Amino acid sequence: MKKFPLILGATLFCSALQAQEALTQDVLKELSGSFENTVADKALKNAVSGNAIKKLVVNQENANTPDTYFSISVNSKGITDQQNSGRCWMFTGLNVLRAKMISKYNLDEMQFSHVYLFFYDQLEKSNLFLQGVIDTRDRGMDDKTVEWLFRNPLSDGGQFTGVSDLIGKYGVVPKEAMAETYHSNNTTEIASLMKRKLREFGLQLRDMAAQGKSKEDLEKEKVQQMKTIYRMLVLAYGEPVQSFTWAPKKNGKYTETPKTYTPQSFYKEVCGGEDLNKNYVMLMNDPSRPFNKVYEIEFDRHAYDGHNWLYLNLPIEDIKEMAIASLKDSTMLYFSCDVGKFLDGRGLLDLKNYDYGSLFNTTFGMDKKQRVQSFDSGSSHAMTLMAVDLDKDGKSTKWKVENSWGAEHGFSGHLIMTDEWFNEYMFRLVVNKKYCPKRILDMLKQEPTKLPAWDPMFSNEI
Repeated sequence: MKKFPLILGATLFCSALQAQEALTQDVLKELSGSFENTVADKALKNAVSGNAIKKLVVNQENANTPDTYFSISVNSKGITDQQNSGRCWMFTGLNVLRAKMISKYNLDEMQFSHVYLFFYDQLEKSNLFLQGVIDTRDRGMDDKTVEWLFRNPLSDGGQFTGVSDLIGKYGVVPKEAMAETYHSNNTTEIASLMKRKLREFGLQLRDMAAQGKSKEDLEKEKVQQMKTIYRMLVLAYGEPVQSFTWAPKKNGKYTETPKTYTPQSFYKEVCGGEDLNKNYVMLMNDPSRPFNKVYEIEFDRHAYDGHNWLYLNLPIEDIKEMAIASLKDSTMLYFSCDVGKFLDGRGLLDLKNYDYGSLFNTTFGMDKKQRVQSFDSGSSHAMTLMAVDLDKDGKSTKWKVENSWGAEHGFSGHLIMTDEWFNEYMFRLVVNKKYCPKRILDMLKQEPTKLPAWDPMFSNEI
């Protein structure tokens, strides 16, 4: 007898709850009534519905030509172009090295072959995936790591540890020693085919494991699979050059007798052979996690025998201090940010460029921490930090980066950002440890906090 009132009460409660939560006719009527459809509203509706929003929110008060003077700037010659590829991380790392080469040999211009290093990047990542499949062969397909592997068997994106590991293992070559191909400049098609083949190979390895084959048997099969991958890479990118001749040029003439180098000897003898893994540290400004802590992204590397992504999370002012010290010493820096936010057609990154709030009569008020937590912002592009403008008190007011989108984009291939934009959308900087204060270097001694490769802050980052 008591069950009926209880059931009836529960039913009425659920109905009321559903009425509050669902978009009922009453709620829809209330929403519709909130749009007053005034003359101004009609004009706005016509404008917004028929035009790109970005055109309508341009802040004309910020349309004056930006100040392009910088009190501290590292000299650079020539602009690179990654074209339709996700290799900004590689272009950025090599642009840092390129600037040193230009200065050291007083060159008119200097570029490295990106396709040479990219060939090995794709080869190493393919092996990383297949070996990862072997290492996780006893886990189910619904295991988080296994799922992540098959979702991400290969990419053309990356970060600084990829640059340091690849250069340390394979060296570098000048652009004239190995030219770009159509597919190195347009990576989508060949990458899609390679990912499909790698997934197929991965399933074959798991089937072998399920049949009781040993790890040694699987790794022998992996080598055979890698031969197919190698062939695909050679057809798309060319076979990596093994030796070449080079000498510095000035005004089109050699200043030294050309010598023959291997990619490894060229990096060691000509480029200085610096141990990038040992001498550099990645700094992060991620206010969604505790500062002054070291973090390591598990299984997020470019090569199986390479280094995981490791960084020190710091307040923005600490990062600026080291950036300024590096630039004052004529040393560029690997830099990554959320480049799509508030970038205008001139190449200016400024929070005042676009006024979305006035158009929609609202505010977009999340701070950097909230944007990271809600997946609204994250690093999307790497560039080379090369200049800063300081006020009379030594504080930064604006910054400049060398980009890899070609010389016709932005300020002759460069982007300028206000200091306020830098605070909000800069995420990572790689700096030589000699520019780090002792207190920063001491932080690097701590045991890293491990983060999974599928952490949303890093899963597709640069």
